Amino acid sequence: MSAALSKDLRKKYGVRSVPIRRDDEVMVVRGRNRVTGKVTSCYRRKFVVYVENLTREKINKQIINVGVHPSNCVITKLKLDKDRLELLNRKKVGGEQNKGKATQADVSA
Repeated sequence: MSAALSKDLRKKYGVRSVPIRRDDEVMVVRGRNRVTGKVTSCYRRKFVVYVENLTREKINKQIINVGVHPSNCVITKLKLDKDRLELLNRKKVGGEQNKGKATQADVSA
């Protein structure tokens, strides 16, 4: 379950998206509920993430979390650890390689 990175993080790490995880700060950019908050949990089976400030009240006055699809979120702050930094470095190196795309000079030659 990946989510896009904000423009600042995209420049900093040279990566477009990363897998979303708990304690990342996200901004919901699509849908009715546009909020900013910390990810409280990721429910991989339902393909949903729950954001801290995103709740609703049921008829019986019980408050429940509202799930958001990760593609509707933009990560604004990453929770970094050793493994996550390794992943960002791997993705950056893979993105910098010329993946066999032909340029105009290659075609005309």
